[in-house]
Amino acid sequence: MTRRKKKILIISLIIAICAALSAWGFAMETVDYQVESPKLSGSVKIVFISDLHNCFYGDTDNTKLWETVCAAEPDLVLFGGDVIDFKGGTGYSLRFMEQVREKFPCAYTPGNHEGMRKDTEEFYHSVRNIGVPILMGDRLDMELNGQKISLFGVVDAEAFGKKATQLENCYDSLDQSRYNILLAHQPEQYQEYMTTDTGKKPFDLILSGHAHGGQWAIPGILPQGLYAPDQGIFPERTTGVYYMDDTVQIISRGLARPLRMIFIPRIFNRPELSVITIGN
Repeated sequence: MTRRKKKILIISLIIAICAALSAWGFAMETVDYQVESPKLSGSVKIVFISDLHNCFYGDTDNTKLWETVCAAEPDLVLFGGDVIDFKGGTGYSLRFMEQVREKFPCAYTPGNHEGMRKDTEEFYHSVRNIGVPILMGDRLDMELNGQKISLFGVVDAEAFGKKATQLENCYDSLDQSRYNILLAHQPEQYQEYMTTDTGKKPFDLILSGHAHGGQWAIPGILPQGLYAPDQGIFPERTTGVYYMDDTVQIISRGLARPLRMIFIPRIFNRPELSVITIGN
């Protein structure tokens, strides 16, 4: 083999490996979590969808995502922040949210990307019109499989003004006789989520996203990835389960794979659909 042919072969192999890693890195993975609580006498299964960024899986009707959600047979579907991107359309996400609402109890708390758009309120209006509750400092009570669940939502616990009061409003209405779930997009704010002046214990479960798994991960070396927004290089909380006294925080790697990320593929960090079973 000539030197030129060897060079072409090596380049071709590198391109093929990069293409394979990129394709694998954008393939959705279902991740199962088990959470125990003495507050529950039975079990509740939650599908947590975070950082969708108006992406689709399968075709533009999100067929693959829908089939995966249905296969999990959830009692509740929760949408974390960044359901849409800071720019571009909203149609894929809205159609999928409507589809979910028709079959499952659900709720939604926005993230930072929704707030970066010029049509934020228009999008929220569309979400409410299809019947999906939006939690921003609010409490929503549900009874699922005989279990009393309360849902809360916070957009940004460190923001000033109206957003900063959302967490205070949640704590004001906290009932410790119920199992309390907080949708809080930004995982690095966990200390704020755990802090209260009311004398009440914090939430039982906190569900976060935002960090996209650190984008580029290396198993055993960089398990939390290389970079995450609001955490910077070598982030500490981008994926997994964290125990803080009686509170559990689950951080989803999220489903983000917008076209603008095509040249920054997720490495060893596949998009995640979180399936969480809570029980005793």
